[in-house]
Amino acid sequence: MEIYSSLITKQKSFFKTEQTKNVSFRLEALQRLRNAIKNNEKSLMEALRADLNKSEFDAYTSEIGFVLEELRFTIKYLRSWAAPKKVKTPVTHIGSNSYIYPEPYGVALIIAPWNYPFQLAVAPLIGAIAAGNCAIIKPSELTPKTSEVLENLIHEIFPEEYIAVVQGGVETSQALLNEQLDYIFFTGSVPVGKMIMEAAAKHLTPVTLELGGKSPCIVHKDANLKLAAKRIAWGKFTNAGQTCIAPDYLYVHKHIKYEFLKQFKETTIELYGQEPLKNPDFTRIVSERHFNRLSSFFDNGQLFMGGNTNKERLTIEPTVLTDITWDDSIMKDEIFGPLLPVLEYDNLTEVVEGIHHHPKPLALYIFTEDNNIQDEVLTKVSFGGGCVNDTVYHFVSPYLPFGGVGTSGIGAYHGKGNFDTFSHQKSVLKQTTKFDIPFRYPNVKNGLEKIKLFMK
Repeated sequence: MEIYSSLITKQKSFFKTEQTKNVSFRLEALQRLRNAIKNNEKSLMEALRADLNKSEFDAYTSEIGFVLEELRFTIKYLRSWAAPKKVKTPVTHIGSNSYIYPEPYGVALIIAPWNYPFQLAVAPLIGAIAAGNCAIIKPSELTPKTSEVLENLIHEIFPEEYIAVVQGGVETSQALLNEQLDYIFFTGSVPVGKMIMEAAAKHLTPVTLELGGKSPCIVHKDANLKLAAKRIAWGKFTNAGQTCIAPDYLYVHKHIKYEFLKQFKETTIELYGQEPLKNPDFTRIVSERHFNRLSSFFDNGQLFMGGNTNKERLTIEPTVLTDITWDDSIMKDEIFGPLLPVLEYDNLTEVVEGIHHHPKPLALYIFTEDNNIQDEVLTKVSFGGGCVNDTVYHFVSPYLPFGGVGTSGIGAYHGKGNFDTFSHQKSVLKQTTKFDIPFRYPNVKNGLEKIKLFMK
């Protein structure tokens, strides 16, 4: 569409002015963004409550606070990240020096999802700004209030030729993807990720895809069951399970299965109350379509706990299903809701083989005190990232790049990884003119013998 083509042309023209390459300009932009978020904290919380019924605690910890910390960390280290890095030079290049220059791509498109509609739009934006790019954000149409606040916030502090928010549905994303962009950052489902990559291929546009998948959580027989139950319940039911790295299913050792499930039920009641559907702060399911999809899984296996719903309020209480096998419908795709299927195992080999027969997960969690068991799982299973004796917490460390592998994603971000994602690493050799190395030229006598001495 002409309107999007015009916007991208404006941003490309602004990028060519070289202003965004100035590190002081980038730092000022990041600080402006930080101040604006702080000033709009109340309206953001109200929007997240309206869209997903997020409590102020959840809105701050998982969205606003996370972004503020990412900004603080980026502002602190940006000058050192952006500086050219001198690297080693081989003896064959004597007299020269080697450098890596991080440079921005140009105009980046950020397509954000609905489950963390503020955090997953602004976190990659921080990387785009830090690296010196212009950016267009396409927020989710399923969280309209948050998208509106985000658009107003960005419009107040940045001209559209630098940073812009474009609202709309699927047709808007498709129209933007038809344009010639310099980078695409997408967070969402695997099927849509494939369409993004297909669109990017037409222009050979580099992409980062933050996707999902079925993330396993293993509870071995020697795990600290009380702590495991609490940390798994928190990781699974935060945001009503609508988290890409939430434990998607449990593999529990059969010797401790009963005791673990008993602890899990008790700790879930502690966290969300005896009647979660009456808890005013329990996050709702984003749409009726997603609610109906989740409700269709209740006939899988045996209902251990939960199972109650409120269609009018689009809420589903924390639910555990036991006696599940890989043939059940709930195990076919990522659940993305507060339903937790439980499989049991006797030997760890069963677990590893079960995971191997399915696409590589975005996250994996293992609860055990045995270092050998930890190492066996970490080395034998390929996954994006994860935790030992915890869930989800790796996501919030700026020192750990976050991303998937295989169908769970391409590329990573957070902290320096965010800057690196939106930067091209340009390699430069600075050669001396004080002397020349003659044997690299084809007309040198015995040149092959001499060059073989260096190139072994």
